[in-house]
Amino acid sequence: MALDSGRAGEDYASEWLKEHGYRILERNYHSRFGEIDIIAEDSQYIVFVEVKTRKEGSMVSPVEAVTKSKQKKLILTAQMFLMKRPSALQPRFDIAAVTTLHGELMGLQYFTNAFGC
Repeated sequence: MALDSGRAGEDYASEWLKEHGYRILERNYHSRFGEIDIIAEDSQYIVFVEVKTRKEGSMVSPVEAVTKSKQKKLILTAQMFLMKRPSALQPRFDIAAVTTLHGELMGLQYFTNAFGC
């Protein structure tokens, strides 16, 4: 399957989350600070998920691509979301690392609580 890797990675991560008991609240949520790829929840957490899609063997891993600057923007964007849509759930920031090879989706590594405030 040839793919738009960013969109395909987000679709893949969304399906993975659903299969693991999460409910997707929003995708591609924008604020003046940036964008959160996926916002989901389970019984305990409201989860802000950054999806990084990389080719197999890339120089920078998907997790390394979520820099401190990016984390700050994600946290500010999550705060904006929670101001508009308060939740009693504990917030958490996760990273979904999607790998491709020759344009095909190969797998996903999921990192819970990947960074925090």
